[in-house]
Amino acid sequence: MMKRILAAGVIVGGIAFVLPATAQNNNSETYRQLNLFGDVFERVRADYVEDVSDEELIEAAINGMLTSLDPHSSYLSPKNFKDMQVQTRGEFGGLGIEVTMENGYVKVVSPIDDTPAFRAGLKPNDLITHLDGEQVRGLTLSQAVERMRGKVGSDLKLTVRREGSEAFDVSVTRAVIKIRSVRSRMEGEDIGYVRISSFSEQTSSGVERAIKRFRDTAKDKLKGIVLDLRNNPGGLLDQSVKVSDAFLNQGEIVSTRSRRADEGQRFNAKPGDAAEGLPIVVLMNGGSASASEIVAGALQDHRRGIIMGTRSFGKGSVQTIVPLSGHGAIRLTTARYYTPSGRSIQAKGIDPDIVVEQATVKKVTQPRRTREDDLRGRLDNPNGDAAPKAPGAPTKPSAENPETPQDYQLSRALDLLRGIALYGARAAN
Repeated sequence: MMKRILAAGVIVGGIAFVLPATAQNNNSETYRQLNLFGDVFERVRADYVEDVSDEELIEAAINGMLTSLDPHSSYLSPKNFKDMQVQTRGEFGGLGIEVTMENGYVKVVSPIDDTPAFRAGLKPNDLITHLDGEQVRGLTLSQAVERMRGKVGSDLKLTVRREGSEAFDVSVTRAVIKIRSVRSRMEGEDIGYVRISSFSEQTSSGVERAIKRFRDTAKDKLKGIVLDLRNNPGGLLDQSVKVSDAFLNQGEIVSTRSRRADEGQRFNAKPGDAAEGLPIVVLMNGGSASASEIVAGALQDHRRGIIMGTRSFGKGSVQTIVPLSGHGAIRLTTARYYTPSGRSIQAKGIDPDIVVEQATVKKVTQPRRTREDDLRGRLDNPNGDAAPKAPGAPTKPSAENPETPQDYQLSRALDLLRGIALYGARAAN
């Protein structure tokens, strides 16, 4: 006998809702709730003080349903869906900040490197309370983001609340945001520095090219790699897996667990370590979220890298983009991330192995003291008069290398890698 799948349709207020036949028997309460929705929809349609289109009401209802679940689920209008697709390819328009909602305000997860928001001095955990003088409270995250976008070259005044200071205004000029997700350079002649600002489609290939350049430039002098994930708001899951895989020979990188046990996923490393076992220090802070936490957690659990800095943001949930034919898409939280050891990142983040707060270091000038080589009639050094320069000494500040003397966390990472190399060399002798 041919099996037939039956569906029950409910028409409420001119809107058709389709429920499976099993729902007819088990979810009679759902019908009553849908009737309630239809009653409210019709009342707003008929009596609201201004005319509102059915499309606006339906989209607002869908968005309200999704945003009530968690801060990361939302409805994407056709325009927002298109913008999101462009963003993951590494180019989009706006201010250059990754945001979420907290207590009705827009919270900065992190500014993106070399964008208007970054240059304006916005920092992780800043709360944006007003946009051009208008309250953010009452807006959904999608609505707030839409208002922050606009014509390239136009200004937007943000009112910002920052912990420990009074609220202040900052003007940001909108621009086309071109994300160069990977930047790299040599620190001195012996340490490779890789900065990942976000995980877009070009990230893993950019990291692999950077490591190859380090090898070609430093050859056997290369002592280690600094992987800078500070203020990295995340991005594409597959790119975070590929970046982790570049430094791991085997084992699990990350797993996801959803509501149904059979829908979980595990991502494992393939043989091959691009860094060939060199020590790695991963820098992170409170602006490191999502995909960057996956990388830090994988390298930490496999003891492949030393995590340095401050605790990460703690976004350990998976969002799935579900396109709606002709009507944009929904961003729905469908699973949680777990590190290889089974830790959930959600609302906890990654704790660094070595806590190093960002700080400003100022050199203290001390009076010149008499040294042995100042004394009259001193004995000469049998190996020569000139004291040799210590290996791995910090490079002098220059226009080409301004970050070394200013970035305290990076300086500590460089010291650690050179210390590990020095210890290893002595232990081998």
